[in-house]
Amino acid sequence: MAETAKKTKASAEKAKPAKAKKSNVTSIGPSREEIARLAHQYWAERGFQHGGAEQDWLRAERELRGIAS
Repeated sequence: MAETAKKTKASAEKAKPAKAKKSNVTSIGPSREEIARLAHQYWAERGFQHGGAEQDWLRAERELRGIAS
C-alpha cells in the first residue's frame, strides 16, 4: 500500500507544470514619462487643440523607440 502512495505522489509531481523562470532583463525603451513629455510637446505645437491625444502619444512613442512609420 505504501508503494502505491509513492507511485501516486510521483505521478502527481510529474503532472505539475514547470514554474516560469523569472527574468532579470528589464524592458529597454522610453519611460511613460518620456513619452508623455514629448506627446505634450506635440499637443502644444498643435495649439493645444483637442482630439489628437492618441496620435500625439503614438507619434512620441514611435519617435522615442526609433520605429519608422
